[in-house]
Amino acid sequence: MDKLTFTGTIRSVQPRTRLVRSFDEASHNYLGYAISLRGSIGSEEREFSLGIGKAAQEKHQFRIGDAISGACLPVSDEQLEPVEFYKVSQLKKIAESGITSTEPPPWVDVCPDLETYRGRGHRRLAAWNPRGKKKYRFETFCYGPLNCTFYKAGPNRKVEGRNGMVYTEENWVDEQMTSHREPEE
Repeated sequence: MDKLTFTGTIRSVQPRTRLVRSFDEASHNYLGYAISLRGSIGSEEREFSLGIGKAAQEKHQFRIGDAISGACLPVSDEQLEPVEFYKVSQLKKIAESGITSTEPPPWVDVCPDLETYRGRGHRRLAAWNPRGKKKYRFETFCYGPLNCTFYKAGPNRKVEGRNGMVYTEENWVDEQMTSHREPEE
C-alpha cells in the first residue's frame, strides 16, 4: 500500500499506550506518542491522528501549534491502535508554534518523555468505551496534575470476566497509582 502524505497543525501530543487487562490486573505498554492534527491527509481536509515513536518525538520536540508534514499508513488493526495512522516517514517540522504557556494543564509546550508519564502514574478519565467489542475496548487516562480543574474521573470501570463475573475498578486503584505525587504534580 502506498503511504498517504499529510500536512497539518498539531492540536495535541499525548502518550500512546496500550492497556492490557486480565480481569482485575492491568498493565500499560508505552508505544510512543499520539498526535492529533488539523490539516490534509491524502486528498481530505480534516482532523486526524498519527502514532509516532519515542525517538521521533525526542528528535522533533513536537508541541501544540507546530506545523508538520510527512507520509503514513492507515493502521492495520483499528482495535489495537488509539490512532488512525502510523508508520510515519519523511517527518518534518514545517513551522514552530507561536503558542506559549506559563503553566500546565493542559501542556502546550513539549510534553514529558514516556518515562516521566510512566513514573507519574495514571488516573481514569470519564470518556471511555465500556460497550466495545468484548476483546477490545478503548479507555482514557490522565497523567496531569492531581489538582487539575479539568479532570473528571467518571464512573468506576466495570470489566467483564469469565462466567459472568465483573470486576469493578474502584477509586483506590487511581489513588494507589498516583499516591507518590503532590497535588500540583
